Amino acid sequence: MALGMRRGTLVTLATVGALVLAGGIGAAVRSDPVPSASYLTDDAGRALILRGFNTASSSKSVPDGMPEFTEVDLDREHTDMGTNFVRFLISWRAVEPSPGQYDDAYLDRVTERVGWFSERGYSVMLDMHQDLYSSAITPSGQSGNGAPPWATYMDGLPVGEHDMWEMYYLDAGVIRAFDNFWNTTGQHPELSDHYANAWKVVAQRFADNPAVVAYDLMNEPYGGTLQGPVFEAGPLTSLYQKTADAIRTVDQDTWVCVAPQAMGTNWGTPSGLGAVDDRRDGDPRIAYCPHIYPLPMDLGGGYVGSSRSAVDITVDAWRDNALSTAAALGDVPIILGEFGLDTTLPGALDYVDRVYSTAAEMGAGVAYWSRDPGSWGPYEKDGTERNLVAALDNPYPRAIAGQPLVLVIESNRLEFSYTPDLSITAPTEIYLPARTFPNGGAVVGADVGRWNPETRILELKRPIDVVDKAVVITPAA
Repeated sequence: MALGMRRGTLVTLATVGALVLAGGIGAAVRSDPVPSASYLTDDAGRALILRGFNTASSSKSVPDGMPEFTEVDLDREHTDMGTNFVRFLISWRAVEPSPGQYDDAYLDRVTERVGWFSERGYSVMLDMHQDLYSSAITPSGQSGNGAPPWATYMDGLPVGEHDMWEMYYLDAGVIRAFDNFWNTTGQHPELSDHYANAWKVVAQRFADNPAVVAYDLMNEPYGGTLQGPVFEAGPLTSLYQKTADAIRTVDQDTWVCVAPQAMGTNWGTPSGLGAVDDRRDGDPRIAYCPHIYPLPMDLGGGYVGSSRSAVDITVDAWRDNALSTAAALGDVPIILGEFGLDTTLPGALDYVDRVYSTAAEMGAGVAYWSRDPGSWGPYEKDGTERNLVAALDNPYPRAIAGQPLVLVIESNRLEFSYTPDLSITAPTEIYLPARTFPNGGAVVGADVGRWNPETRILELKRPIDVVDKAVVITPAA
């Protein structure tokens, strides 16, 4: 969701949230969650451990669709935190500004930014972003983003003015715009075709770009008058299938990432999303990309006291339900597409640690919301480093030459185990931050191939057998 830096309160959502926190989801939680058995892989076949940012909210409403983000900004992020992943925001309104007409100049600008990340060894997930459906829901154009005006049908129903942006989701005009998109009204079946074709155009542009590893088909879908499993298993799954089919006509390799509805699942409730049939040659490449924003924090609380206890319940439920959904979708990889908070709140960095630890336990990639400056981000508007930088600058294996089993990350200690794949000739790569591993790492359980103090990348030699390996890395003397 994340319109701007987030995030007001929705009174009507508090009732749902109370049920979540009271344990209403307990019966639907997996009793035996296990880590993901699947990972996105690079061209060498290595499992990718993805850590990075959403880049960026600043792109949502500006005419050129580009974030306030430069190559210099990327170099600083890469040096300060060792990121290797970006969820890069794109929009339907910029791809298809008029029906059936696609903006090559916009795609050129996206391609240029993808090149910045590619040159630095990043993996890129392109995210077709929307909040409140479209900027056309209000005359000012500042309250929503995503769909082009020509695809926004509110049928004359009203949209009010609200201080809290989530309140727009309750306006009749916004609900009708979504209902027309999902064709709940029966009046606009063409809109989903346009959406799928817009993705086809994007995929055709990036099919041969090795940096682009995934397409996130829609940010935080909202069903209008349809909610819950009726929406997720129905129109949402149907759109994902149609879009995936369109993508596969031009791109057989890039992963297709599907997200559940936001309302509820962001707070830890189960998803009713249906499986998508990946009609490609070879094994399916579908991934599951949920978000998490625990309701106590959405309502302005920090990660302390009773709020912390409630958030912990939410995180545990979210983890188990995300693993359950990923299993139901075909044991697919998980990418946490968004999480974040105002890091001036009490206990905020403890919450950040909790979510990253949970993601490591799950085998999930993470894209923090967001790379924009301010209290949610890593830097102030004047470029001053914020507390988030040190919190995110931790060691992690960027790419593992085999099947990951266990991953435990601490600021000055990294432990992981994996089953080697001897067909992979590329090395396992470890990022070791300068602030806690100034002289590199002392390695137990593997042989060091090469240490590059400039890139902070430690390479491990290829094992000689397929016996499970347990590796522990601590700071070198």
